[in-house]
Amino acid sequence: MGRLKSRLIVKLLLLFFVFFSTAYGDDKIDLVKVDKSSKKMFLMSGSEVIKVYDIILGKDPDGHKRRVGDYKTPEGTYILDYKNSQSTYYKSIHISYPNEKDKADAAKKGWDPGGDITIHGQKKGSLTKEERTEGCIGVTNKEMDEIWELLDLPVTIIIEP
Repeated sequence: MGRLKSRLIVKLLLLFFVFFSTAYGDDKIDLVKVDKSSKKMFLMSGSEVIKVYDIILGKDPDGHKRRVGDYKTPEGTYILDYKNSQSTYYKSIHISYPNEKDKADAAKKGWDPGGDITIHGQKKGSLTKEERTEGCIGVTNKEMDEIWELLDLPVTIIIEP
């Protein structure tokens, strides 16, 4: 009976491991895609979508961010380069905006390109689905916790119109 019990335990542990490794995947997130028009963010591993989130964008989301105070979310390819657990909002993950092109384009017009664009959670219960950010990508605090754990930085982010 002891040997049968040991085999059963081993089989159950194996099933448990197989279930959780396939249910939650061992896939590393290597790309984040944002589709501003559908207000969706996709966490990707290769070409496979691992998670999808509804997002909140800047107050004036159409078009590419050009300068501080335009309330636009940037468009293009950037890097998620660091996490901030002490953010003004509930956690944030920094987006490498502005890049060199953004800085040069703003300088030609005499503008400040702005910065401090992040993916972030809520601030003291705010940021409902009807609200807007100042140019960041907003998610709920629960979603931010999940994203925080899933992303091993740096990760490329592509933000599309």
